[in-house]
Amino acid sequence: MKNGPEKLYLVEEFQMNDFGNMQKMISDFQKNLEKAMKELEGMSVVGESGGGMVKVTANGKRDILRVELEPEIMKTQDKELLEDLIAAATNNALAKAEKMATDHLGSSAGGLLTMLPGFKFGGIS
Repeated sequence: MKNGPEKLYLVEEFQMNDFGNMQKMISDFQKNLEKAMKELEGMSVVGESGGGMVKVTANGKRDILRVELEPEIMKTQDKELLEDLIAAATNNALAKAEKMATDHLGSSAGGLLTMLPGFKFGGIS
């Protein structure tokens, strides 16, 4: 086994190579994450309430894209019911969008994000 300056040189060389590999891994991870975030803009989910009478579409970045109301629901004079149905469909769409985003980002990042304690999509912007 080598001792002295030769051993120290080998340790420093290993650490520099290891650091270079780590920088590349971080760079690749960042590129994959940015690509996945852009992909989320084109992905969408639909949340429903009232047996499909109210539908809300959200993209993977949790932007509301569309609200659809069946003609029958418009005949109701119950404003509070309609508001509740819209809120429920919106919450359903946002929950689905968050799950979709978490799954997509987790798979795109090689599972690294899902290993982070408390990882939730909402923490990434």
